[in-house]
Amino acid sequence: MYFGNIDVSVTSAAFVVAMALLLQRGNPRFAQLSSTIFGLFYCGYLPCFWVKLRCGLAAPALNTRIGTAWPFLLGGQAHWTVGLVATLISISSIIAADTYAFLGGKAFGRTPLTNISPKKTWEGVIVGLGGCIATSVLLSKIFRWPTSLSGAIAFGFLNFFGSLFGDLTESMIKRDAGVKDSGSLIPGHGGILDRVDSYIFTGALAYSFVKTFLPLYGV
Repeated sequence: MYFGNIDVSVTSAAFVVAMALLLQRGNPRFAQLSSTIFGLFYCGYLPCFWVKLRCGLAAPALNTRIGTAWPFLLGGQAHWTVGLVATLISISSIIAADTYAFLGGKAFGRTPLTNISPKKTWEGVIVGLGGCIATSVLLSKIFRWPTSLSGAIAFGFLNFFGSLFGDLTESMIKRDAGVKDSGSLIPGHGGILDRVDSYIFTGALAYSFVKTFLPLYGV
């Protein structure tokens, strides 16, 4: 899994879970099977793309000046791969998106975005999108990746879309379950899923974008 080989492990886990449900006492329902498989996909398969993004894209980020000066004892220039740079930009963009969307919604929020999450507004979404793209472009200048402005803007937009989609999906799950938070582990913030929902889909989108659409990984 560290090297991004996740298909066999996830498929095997799905088979074991399905067999356990089918062999249980009573009459298993399709709703149980579908919700369990979705949970495996949502909390197991999708987050693994962060591993694929970080470890699977091992091409060196040759244009990154930070890598040139990076200490040899900490891995040297070889430590700075496209996967590492893409992961840093993606995570930073998600943090910026959440922060700017919150601040923008507080300052200018007037128009509700959706009934799934009543506190989200179109104004907050627009501010969050701008902050996410700006962060992606700024870091692309620092890391010299992606090399094109259009690539950096597209990467920022994709990170924002994945962040928003993950947030709304988790809100839909909580609404269907009739709970306000996914847990109570983090006081004042809810559960772990409430903190990482923006990252669930973004890893898969970022990996697919870098792997498929950026020529030569954007180097």
